Amino acid sequence: MTTNYGTGIQINAPISPDFATILTPEAMALVAKLHRAFEPRRQQLLAARVERAKRLDAGERPDFLAETKHIRDGEWKVAPLPKALECRRVEITGPVDAKMVINAFNSGADSYMTDFEDSNSPSWDNQIQGQINLGRAIRRTLTLEQNGKSYKLNDKVATLQVRPRGWHLDEKHVLIDGQRVHGGIFDFALFMFHNAKEQIARGAGPFFYLPKMESHLEARLWNDVFVMTQNELGLPQGTIKATVLIETIVAAFEMEEILYELREHSAGLNAGRWDYIFSCIKKFKLDRNFCLADRAQVKMTAPFMRAYALLLLKTCHKRGAPAIGGMSALIPIKNDPEKNAVAMAGIIADKKRDATDGYDGGWVAHPGLVEASMKEFVAVLGDAPNQWSKQKPEVNVSAADLLNFQPETPITEAGLRMNINVGIHYLGAWLAGNGCVPIHNLMEDAATAEISRSQVWQWIRSPKGVLDDGRKVTAEMVRAMVPEELAKIKAGGFDGKFDRAAAIFTQMSTQEAFAEFLTLPLYEEI
Repeated sequence: MTTNYGTGIQINAPISPDFATILTPEAMALVAKLHRAFEPRRQQLLAARVERAKRLDAGERPDFLAETKHIRDGEWKVAPLPKALECRRVEITGPVDAKMVINAFNSGADSYMTDFEDSNSPSWDNQIQGQINLGRAIRRTLTLEQNGKSYKLNDKVATLQVRPRGWHLDEKHVLIDGQRVHGGIFDFALFMFHNAKEQIARGAGPFFYLPKMESHLEARLWNDVFVMTQNELGLPQGTIKATVLIETIVAAFEMEEILYELREHSAGLNAGRWDYIFSCIKKFKLDRNFCLADRAQVKMTAPFMRAYALLLLKTCHKRGAPAIGGMSALIPIKNDPEKNAVAMAGIIADKKRDATDGYDGGWVAHPGLVEASMKEFVAVLGDAPNQWSKQKPEVNVSAADLLNFQPETPITEAGLRMNINVGIHYLGAWLAGNGCVPIHNLMEDAATAEISRSQVWQWIRSPKGVLDDGRKVTAEMVRAMVPEELAKIKAGGFDGKFDRAAAIFTQMSTQEAFAEFLTLPLYEEI
């Protein structure tokens, strides 16, 4: 059966009967309308990113914007939040496969951010089946029989928040007037069309997370998408609520402006730490004075990360918005009690620091971490759902604080090998359809793979990219280590396209040009 989607709408992928329930002519008409209205602005903003990157490569330093000082100095608050978003002490995140969706909803977390982006390999099947899974979960009909186990939703489940793809990502299988549609608008529009009114009737939604923002103008574009979508679907303005991930160094200088642009739709900000570290490496990759230590040494207590975390907290509470802490990559280690105790201590310390600072909640990547994390927030908050009233007048973060990139040492052979190993392992799993992968007792997604790849690229080029034993990191050194790390991965019996991943990692970490995002060329292969 051929579906008539109307003039200019083309889907170049299989549409099963189940998929057809999502890809209806009416839903695709909304996708097309949003694409035609906003794609020119998206392209302008992506071009602005490129121009800004060139200026940073040439030595410019970001600073707070003079032209928006009146917003930072003004008296304003974000619109009041619905009750379902008042308590977000622990949020669990993960991809949109049925098992993860059910386990996350049932995890005991206050909220579940389901992810069409960094922890999801965006194959056609993953994206559309994910929409089906969420629709069924919202209506409490999602079940799964797998490996002799039955999965179903509990009566009490977490509040759902949805992360569509970032502004830089396309959906290659859908063309509007011969042009690829933006992946995020595609994800958002399908979810809104099928689920917004159902969620409103159930009292919790539609709520979103917005990734990879680089400026308040990008937030303004999302806000305009929200306004048009609410009009098209007959929803009151302000119904949609969205939390913005501050995961780029340039967005850190525009936090207040981002909240302001989304003020009728804002549900606060989140400290997206791993992408933030990647962004710092990417934006200052040619700076001869910039060079971060091994990834394991770059903790939230590092000067630039501490400044970012405290500024985000102060900004949100000043404007009546939630401040949500980021993800610790640690996960439970079932077969080693000693290592598990160390991992759990790390999780507890991370959440205790966030709660004590004044954060309203934080992220976990595994259901086994919800209870321990919740205890740390309850210990500080008691019965209060949040800490919105905790202002931070003592926090005064300057541009220099945000740019105080320490530690620079140590860079070790073990750290270099870990980057190579994680990069190849993750890419191999991603190419095989899995975007959320436990590696060496850490939960890795696209953000941590980006750190691995970009650090290796930058260490090769930076005069400070020297191992603690005195050897300079070189492309030849990396090329020699790749087959050794590839052999270790293969010996582990993991599933993935690791030979291809090793070739991609080698090319992207040693080539002269720096690829903006790892997932862009990879997406063309899946």
